[in-house]
Amino acid sequence: MITRFELARILGVRVLQLSLGAPPFIKVKNGSSATEIAKQEIEKGALPITAIRDFPDGHKEMFNLNGEMIGKTA
Repeated sequence: MITRFELARILGVRVLQLSLGAPPFIKVKNGSSATEIAKQEIEKGALPITAIRDFPDGHKEMFNLNGEMIGKTA
């Protein structure tokens, strides 16, 4: 499961990318803000972003935006 903090970080990074001219992954209406576009992309699962958690013992867990674990290292 992805945490609200990870989700907020992903949203912030995506808003910054859109603000700097990155193309959106969804069709958008004219006049939509970068924040609105990023929220819609997350809701629709259109972002190819992975959340990676580093643990003190050295292992990592990777999650997609749907909260599914997609990988784990020892």
